[in-house]
Amino acid sequence: MENILVAGANGTTGKQIVNLLNASQYFKPIAMVRKAEQKKQFEAENIETVLADLEEDLNHVFDNNKTIDKVLFAAGSGGKNVFKVDQDGAKRLIDASKANNIKKFVMLSSMGADKPEEANKLHDYLKAKHNADEYLKSSGLNYSIVRPGTLTNNAAEHKIKLEESLNEHGEISRADVAQTLVKVLNDDTANKATFEIIKGHTLIGEALNKFSTVVY
Repeated sequence: MENILVAGANGTTGKQIVNLLNASQYFKPIAMVRKAEQKKQFEAENIETVLADLEEDLNHVFDNNKTIDKVLFAAGSGGKNVFKVDQDGAKRLIDASKANNIKKFVMLSSMGADKPEEANKLHDYLKAKHNADEYLKSSGLNYSIVRPGTLTNNAAEHKIKLEESLNEHGEISRADVAQTLVKVLNDDTANKATFEIIKGHTLIGEALNKFSTVVY
């Protein structure tokens, strides 16, 4: 069983990710939270937690949890501090992950992060995500970058549309995004891959088969 550090565990999508990992026979979540009071909900479920702020040094996360195997970044500032959290916070966690020989870094990005200059309303957010994604690609770490369309709180459909570039906009439930992120944690899935997802008609596992590759 592999230990997965989840950055942004207290977020709407992050909580679903942690629950999926906690129910998995392959993965064990370590919930990374920013405030001490956020630890209680996870500890009540016997889920290990670590207190860390993406705007500060993160090396203690790995010093105290030397058994972390992979990292899943699902954190976000909610548009308040996109360059400090979504960009620099991600870079800080990437650096710490590399220093501690993490096997895989899964990034929750956003559709449009490949061309932030074309965005109107979310330019700064997408630019921050773009910079974080590019930093991860050049880090030398094994990675998966998942770029969903507009997030909804609808129930999981367990089906998606997936391409490296969809060339169309759409929405997708946080539940299906969470399932996709957990599935790409597998060693043989989406290694050094970047792709976009929206709701669709193909089962998530089947859609990911096109990115089943060699293990790095």
